[in-house]
Amino acid sequence: MAARSLSCLLSRSLSSSSGAAASLLRSPLGRKSEGLRNTSRFSTAAAVEELITPQVSINYTQHLINGKFVDAASGKTFPTYDPRTGEVIAQVAEGDAEDINRAVSAAREAFDNGPWPKMTAYERSRILLRFADLVEKHNDEIAALESWNNGKLYDQAAKTEVPMFVRLFRYYAGWADKIHGMTVPADGDYHVQTLHEPIGVAGQIIPWNFPILMFAWKVGPALACGNTIVLKTSEQTPLTALIVAKLLHEAGLPPGVLNIVSGYGPIAGAPLASHMDVDKLAFTGSTDTGKTVLQLAARSNLKTVTLELGGKSPFIICEDADVDKAVESAHFALFFNQGQCCCAGSRTFVHERIYDEFLEKAKARALRRVVGDPFKKGVEQGPQIDSKQFEKVLRYIKSGIDSNATLECGGGRLGSKGFFVQPTVFSNVQDDMLIATDEIFGPVQSILKFRDIDEVIRRANATRYGLAAGVFTKNLSTANTLMRALRAGTVWINCFDVFDAAIPFGGYKMSGNGREKGIYSLNNYLQVKAVVSPLKNPAWL
Repeated sequence: MAARSLSCLLSRSLSSSSGAAASLLRSPLGRKSEGLRNTSRFSTAAAVEELITPQVSINYTQHLINGKFVDAASGKTFPTYDPRTGEVIAQVAEGDAEDINRAVSAAREAFDNGPWPKMTAYERSRILLRFADLVEKHNDEIAALESWNNGKLYDQAAKTEVPMFVRLFRYYAGWADKIHGMTVPADGDYHVQTLHEPIGVAGQIIPWNFPILMFAWKVGPALACGNTIVLKTSEQTPLTALIVAKLLHEAGLPPGVLNIVSGYGPIAGAPLASHMDVDKLAFTGSTDTGKTVLQLAARSNLKTVTLELGGKSPFIICEDADVDKAVESAHFALFFNQGQCCCAGSRTFVHERIYDEFLEKAKARALRRVVGDPFKKGVEQGPQIDSKQFEKVLRYIKSGIDSNATLECGGGRLGSKGFFVQPTVFSNVQDDMLIATDEIFGPVQSILKFRDIDEVIRRANATRYGLAAGVFTKNLSTANTLMRALRAGTVWINCFDVFDAAIPFGGYKMSGNGREKGIYSLNNYLQVKAVVSPLKNPAWL
């Protein structure tokens, strides 16, 4: 499958109607949605507050351990919320160390004595393919639940993220029977071969901003390699992992191979990271939490760890850029998913010769951005995930104002309930301001001015992060210079957020280590064993 740009997919999805989606959600998207498209200054409070009730059932709220849904050992539950209103939509089993122990024990038994690692790679592949087919059939239901629990656009979930999930599992199903070692020539009469073996029990901790996709990024390669898993979901978004895990067992996954515990980081995540019977740990989240996870892993059994952490990605717009296209691309790079994206282009560097024109058009584009119920057609931006993130974004906006950056638009709350933030644009941003150094994780665009390529390279790299970068230019030499000079795991040229199952993703510096997706991700879940045996009178060496 060709690499797909989320921006292209979303623009198509927002301009087209979906009969299946309309049927699923039973939503009256007539004149009201057309009015939203014509809103000139964000959205109105009424547009935020007149909400559609998603017609989807929440059937799975317990832990999944050894193939069965079970209550927490303590019997405790915790609430999960609708970010549009702040109201509780379900009570979910609250995991702790005892639940982690039960899950790890099930995963260890499934790995040591169960059929999954001993199954032929082809049969593992067939199970993953059956699973992908089942998810595809339940696309709209899963997307509605993802949007309800996370606040992201329904069309984004239904037309981009769930299909990407399906593609990722089909991709890893294809890899399952192509993992093999090598024969190695050695000096002397020896036969040398390498075996690529599953690593064992993998602990995985996923974030709340892309719950369903992060499930696929972690679980897909681990299963393809023959491992067993204990997955801890984010406390903000525990619901979709449970429904897709149910489908995975319907596809034929043996009990104990995938176990899911819901709960809070310090109570459930820390025991998983420090567990002595977990062989490998994968974490996606903030850099500060990533440090804690790495310390816990090191202090326990030195389990291998891969980390996909935060970012403060530069988006560099050169003087020869098509300004209108650059404005739209930079807008998407920052505001996509409510700005809650680790690789968001959150430092927009614009060449001084086109700065003023770009700024006026970027401001106008932000003012046209439609904020409202993510289930409604024409809406471009939903709420932030919860009150904590909402308040964090507003604090950073205040910091920008206090630092004498120019607030061009936005800067406040939208509506009277839920966690909606106005699309915000700052100009005259300086490199040492918090809005230019810290990961805000919200709809706040900081626009900075630069003079030449050497200057922007130095400033773009002057950050503890190195997850991604964007470059907008018509000059091939300029693009080549920047793509090599920027210290980032991904560099997008004249595009942004182009993802594909085969394209690796990960960071430099404090944006993490290891790579997700593509062939590189398989290395995270394999051990390499060298086997050496003597040869007697070999015909050849």
